[in-house]
Amino acid sequence: MTPRRVFALPRQQSLFLPAVLNPFVQEVNLAKADIIKCVFRGVFLVPIRAIFLTLVLMVTWPVAAITTFMHPLKGAVAPMTGWRRFMCRRVMAFLGRSYYFFMGFRVVVKGQQVSSTEAPILAVAPHSTFFDGIVCIVAGLPSTVSRTENLATPIFGRFVRCLQPVLVSRKDPDSRKNTIMEIDSRAKSGGRWPQILVFPEGTCTNRSCLITFKQGAFVPGVPVQPVIMRYPNRLDTVTWTWQGFISLYFLVSPCFDLSTLLQFLPPVTPTGEEKKRPVLFARRVRNVMAQALGVPVTDHTYEDCRLMISAGELTLPMEAGLVEFTKISQKLDLKWDNVKKELEGFAAVACSCKGGRITIQEFARFLKLPISPALQELFALFDRDGDGTIDFREYVIGVTILCRPANTEEVLRIAFQLFDTDEDQRITHEEFSSMLRSALGVCDLNVSKLFKEIDTDSSEFITFCK
Repeated sequence: MTPRRVFALPRQQSLFLPAVLNPFVQEVNLAKADIIKCVFRGVFLVPIRAIFLTLVLMVTWPVAAITTFMHPLKGAVAPMTGWRRFMCRRVMAFLGRSYYFFMGFRVVVKGQQVSSTEAPILAVAPHSTFFDGIVCIVAGLPSTVSRTENLATPIFGRFVRCLQPVLVSRKDPDSRKNTIMEIDSRAKSGGRWPQILVFPEGTCTNRSCLITFKQGAFVPGVPVQPVIMRYPNRLDTVTWTWQGFISLYFLVSPCFDLSTLLQFLPPVTPTGEEKKRPVLFARRVRNVMAQALGVPVTDHTYEDCRLMISAGELTLPMEAGLVEFTKISQKLDLKWDNVKKELEGFAAVACSCKGGRITIQEFARFLKLPISPALQELFALFDRDGDGTIDFREYVIGVTILCRPANTEEVLRIAFQLFDTDEDQRITHEEFSSMLRSALGVCDLNVSKLFKEIDTDSSEFITFCK
C-alpha cells in the first residue's frame, strides 16, 4: 500500500507569531471637530505658549552654563557636589518642569522613587517619544546615556551636560565596552553618583507592547527600579514611530493639555543566576513592567527597525522586514547581515506580490516548477501559520532550517530544538517519530529501532549531549 502523505508539521510555540505584529507603526485619525478645535484654540494658545517657552529657555541656558562651567565631562570625571548638584537637582529640575508645563503637559506621579543606594538604575518603558525626557525632570535629573554628538547641540547641549551623561561615541570601536564599564562603575559607587536612567528598549514603539530590553543596564547586577510611562489622552499626538505619523504634537498638541502618568514600581533585585546572566534579569524586569502596564511582550528590537528601512528600500512594505530579530537570531544563530541578505533574496521573489507575501503561484513561478502535491508540501513547510502565503519571517525560518543542512554543532542544536517541540530539553519517542514522519512525508514509518539505538542509556528520551 502506498504511504499517505502528511502535510502537518509540528511547530515550536516559541517561533509562533508575536502578540503584536508591528509595534513600530502609529496612525492617528483626526475628526473634523478636532481640527476645528485645534484651529480656534491654536490661534490663542500657540503664541502664548511660545512666548513662555522662550522665556524659560532664556533663563535655563545661563543657569546650565554656570552649573557646568569648568566641569569636565571626559577623563577623570567626578560627580557634581555642593552648589553644582543643588543647581541641577533643584533649579534645573524646576525650570524643566516649567518648560513641560508651558508645553501643555500635566504630569501625575504614582509610587515612590527610591535613593541611588537602594536602586542605582532606573529602567523606563515603554519608550515612545522624545517627550519621554520628562521622566528625567521628575526623577531629579539623573545621569543618562547619550551620544557624544549631543553635547555639541546648540542650547540643548548645555542641558545635557547637566545630566553628566555616560557618553557613547559611534567613532570609537570600544565605545560599547567602555559604556558598560562606566555604567557598572557608577552603579556600584555606593550612592556617590546620581541614579542612571535608561530606556532599555533602545528605540521608540507605539506602547502596545514591550520589546526586547537591551542588557547594558542589567550587567552591573544591582537593583533596578522600573518606571512605567503612560499618556492617557483621547488622541495620541506624541508617539514617534518608524512607520506612520512621526508625531502630531507640533500640529495639534499645542492646542490641548496632555496628561502624562509616571509610576515608580518597587525595585527589582537580581538573583545569583541573574547576576551571571543579565539577559535573565532584563527579561524579569520587562515582565514586571508589562504586567503592571497590562501589555504583552515581544522579541522585536532596534534591528527590526533597520530591517524595516531595508524592506522599504527594496520596494517591499516596511512591515515586511519585521521578524522579531532577537528570537530569530538566537534560535537560528543568525547575524543581522545574514538576515539582511535573506531579505534581499525574499524581495527578489515577493516584490511583485501584493503586501510583500509570497503565494503558492509565485513560489512555483520562482522555482520554475508546476504546482503539484509535492510542491504544496514544500510550500506548507514554509507557511507556518497556514494562511496560504509566506511572509519574510516564515521565509527566513524555512530557508535556514530546511535548505541549509550542514554537519555542524550549531545546525545539530537547531535540529534538536526542532524535534523538542515542547522545549523541555529532551526528545521523547513520540516527538521523535512525529517529526520524522512529517519530515519524510509518511505516516506509518516505524522509528522505534532507530530511537533505541540513539537512546543508549534506555532512559526513554534523548538529550542534546547524548
